[in-house]
Amino acid sequence: MLDNKEMRVVYIEEICKIAEKDNRIVLVDADMSRSGGTEMFYKKFPDRAINVGVAEANMICVAAGLATLGKISFTNTFTPFASRRALDQVTISVAYTGLNVKMLGTDPGICAEVNGGTHMSFEDVGVLRPIPGMVIFEPVDSEQLKKSIPQIISHNGPVYIRMYRKLAEKVYDDDCEFELGKAITLREGRDATIIASGIMVKESLDAASILEAEGISVRVINMHTIKPIDEEAIILAANETGAIVTAENHNIIGGLGSAVSEVLVEKSFAPMKRIGVTDHFGEVGKIPFLKEKYNMTAKDIVEAVKSVIKRKIN
Repeated sequence: MLDNKEMRVVYIEEICKIAEKDNRIVLVDADMSRSGGTEMFYKKFPDRAINVGVAEANMICVAAGLATLGKISFTNTFTPFASRRALDQVTISVAYTGLNVKMLGTDPGICAEVNGGTHMSFEDVGVLRPIPGMVIFEPVDSEQLKKSIPQIISHNGPVYIRMYRKLAEKVYDDDCEFELGKAITLREGRDATIIASGIMVKESLDAASILEAEGISVRVINMHTIKPIDEEAIILAANETGAIVTAENHNIIGGLGSAVSEVLVEKSFAPMKRIGVTDHFGEVGKIPFLKEKYNMTAKDIVEAVKSVIKRKIN
């Protein structure tokens, strides 16, 4: 079932709610008022919204400047331009100085769809994850996004949000609770664990249902915060289920799978397989087609789970 509101609408509604009471909230936009849904903020707070045009590096610098004056800056652009294009400014102007800039990258990975390879960032997490102090968060649906905004604002320092713009698959009810940096177990299981983020959470839940029908019990974890990653949840899953599959809408190099494997190799052990884009550039296509092309479907996750179970150490 799909959400009843697009993610971009929920995102800006929640920011506007807080901005009505907190005049520190400002918006710095790279010509995203229509595509990013930020038009509402411009109308409500014209004196706190700046459109820098298609100039993402400058956007980050303006946001950093405002943050030095005590503002909490939200920047908005497409994922590749929030990460690759503005990397030096994010690193030095924001993270190095520990400023309160919250950076939105919309339509990560295959969610860019018909915008094609130029807008299809498969490496944004890998680009930003090594930066000290950076928090990387990927909401699953509008309810989790809604609950995240106050936490993102209260966090002192830079936060990168990778977010699908449109109607997401609904996973959470309106009574959901979560904490940045703490993974959520959506389904218990004993034979293996799938650790997923973003649009791949629903694929993972579907895969777990398929496997259950075959007598295989699988735990599903929503690793919404990719940095700092919840090491305790990973170690517990490895120790209790003995096999791990990661599922991400990102290149398997440098993203969630890499982060999980770093924990496993140092602090625990379990055979592991990564589901995601396998070192390719993007191309034009709708999400269902691209999931098939890049082997990111529930069926692919099912096969990955079976393969790691065969490698378990009894």
